[in-house]
Amino acid sequence: MLLLVAGTVTTIVHSRDVSLAVTDLAEGGSITPAGVQRVAITTADPADLDHVSVQVDGQPVEVNHDGGRMTLVGVDLAEGDHTLSATAPNPLPWMPDETVERTFTIDGTPPAVAVEPAEATSPRGPLTVRGTVDGADTILLGDREVPVRDGRFEASLDAVPAQLKVRSADRAGNTAQQDVAIKVTHPGMRAVHLSATAWATPELRDPVLALAREHRIDTVQLDIKDESGEIGYDSQVPLARQIGASRGYYDARAALDQLHGMGLRVVGRLVAFRDPVLGRASWESGARDRVTQDTGGAAWSAHYGEYAFTNFANTEVRDYNIAIAKEAAGLGFDDVLYDYVRRPDGPIGRMVFPGLTGTPEQSITDFLRDSRAAVRPLGAYLGASVFGIAAHSPGDVAQDIPGMSPHVDYVAPMVYPSHWGPGEYGVDNPNAKPYDIVRASVANFVDLTRGTGAVVIPWLQAFSLGHHYGPGEIQAQVAATRDAGAPSFLLWNAACAYGGAGLEPA
Repeated sequence: MLLLVAGTVTTIVHSRDVSLAVTDLAEGGSITPAGVQRVAITTADPADLDHVSVQVDGQPVEVNHDGGRMTLVGVDLAEGDHTLSATAPNPLPWMPDETVERTFTIDGTPPAVAVEPAEATSPRGPLTVRGTVDGADTILLGDREVPVRDGRFEASLDAVPAQLKVRSADRAGNTAQQDVAIKVTHPGMRAVHLSATAWATPELRDPVLALAREHRIDTVQLDIKDESGEIGYDSQVPLARQIGASRGYYDARAALDQLHGMGLRVVGRLVAFRDPVLGRASWESGARDRVTQDTGGAAWSAHYGEYAFTNFANTEVRDYNIAIAKEAAGLGFDDVLYDYVRRPDGPIGRMVFPGLTGTPEQSITDFLRDSRAAVRPLGAYLGASVFGIAAHSPGDVAQDIPGMSPHVDYVAPMVYPSHWGPGEYGVDNPNAKPYDIVRASVANFVDLTRGTGAVVIPWLQAFSLGHHYGPGEIQAQVAATRDAGAPSFLLWNAACAYGGAGLEPA
């Protein structure tokens, strides 16, 4: 622009605004030490960035130019208050430079969250979760946002997870996360085993119902899927229907309604990895990785029969059993009690488990962890039937009791006196001394599960094998398990005949 003043031509040059700005850093805000790297300085014309100088706490800092933005490089700031300033020089020496300044706080301390021990009276809920938090205004309990008031939080949850993920974040962006184990103590039981066909047979079912009416038992264990691989009710699990596993021997909802109407709890026994129906269907369809094999590539049989043992390490096999467990929990079974949740017994060097990574013991433990996570929100407890010898020989069948116990609500050891050899636990003739052998073995399991959240509910012998078992022998086992610190029990008789059990009314 030209201006004529008293015969003199004067040029007037206007100052230019470079529109200097700082992003991702509010005045007075808080950021984490790593968050400094995300702070950016921009100008209206990216070319002007070449002339911008940046200081932190009055000292020049190194910068990086990237896509029209300037970011800080290698700035390591201690926790506390700091000042950032960015200056763009004005081309006119008599005009002020353009400066943007931010005061901010470096905060690298995550919120401190303390969750009080959480215990539900039932997996069907509700669950009250309480705790304290320092440094955050809200937390997430699972997917639910819960406000913090005066440093405390509290929420009632309808579903009871096996583990609750607790997350919090402060204004600076620091986060804290922890998985809180939810304790749900099993109510205990005095139970007898019934197969699916036994329930469908009045001559076997009615005596058991009579025991319940006389208050001699408070729980019925009813098979879901048994050693034959058959599912006793009309399962809707797609793979079960595809392979013909659903048998429909009984109406699950009608049975549950009847038993619950009598005030009884119902435990669904689910035989996991001994499954000749799934094994044969898998082998014949070419899905052979679902089946435990020998080193020659044939299906493992031993004394179980052809295709009898499925592969616990196979994802499809695991998912199949978990799907049945979820279905049963949704139908209303109070517990899902796995049986054959193990590898086949025998020399492991001759067995092949396609897809196995890690040890068989860890794979079984992981399967139980995933199972409880699946059935707990549906309101069911999870138990695992285990060999009595697993207490001191976990590798024999891949049942690591201390490893398994944190992921189940109870461990059900099969401590049948007839199954112990002479000298076990110092008992010379276990089959003839049911009290001694049961008390010693159950006490061992109580020690191994202590502090894990799992209780011990043993399987007791209600059948004769090498020694006659009548009311006296059964009562001796019941007394032994009570004296060992585990007052609950399940009676096993493959014929489902308990007329001579001699159980006393509770």
